[in-house]
Amino acid sequence: MYSEKVMDHFTNPRNVGEIENASGVGTVGNAKCGDIMRIYLDIDDDGIIKDVKFKTFGCGAAVATSSMATELVKGKNVQQALEVTNKAVMEALDGLPPVKVHCSLLAEEAIHAALWDYAQKKGIKIEGLEKPPQDIAEIVEEEDY
Repeated sequence: MYSEKVMDHFTNPRNVGEIENASGVGTVGNAKCGDIMRIYLDIDDDGIIKDVKFKTFGCGAAVATSSMATELVKGKNVQQALEVTNKAVMEALDGLPPVKVHCSLLAEEAIHAALWDYAQKKGIKIEGLEKPPQDIAEIVEEEDY
């Protein structure tokens, strides 16, 4: 059963779309379930995320976690955005069914992928950021959710 917040973010997703000339774009997927998430970041010269958009191909939980993740990073600095975890996304949505927890991990990794792209374009290192995988299926198997 999905929470009201999950249903709201699925039926009325926030920040859907693309950002032309984005500061960073991250795409991740899960080969096992077929979900694909792409996040676009517009980051100003002070490292603040001015705008964020997403495009997701997947189930309702994938759309809802994408929407919530964009809400959680908008207006934050790069370091704060890096600290948004899949658990934070799930908590903000009042939880997800156990079989849909991987969707929140997809959202976390898409943020990281967009930050990685931003860092590569700028030639900078973001403390604590490692190159994210393009397919999270291996991570989902390794972690115990």
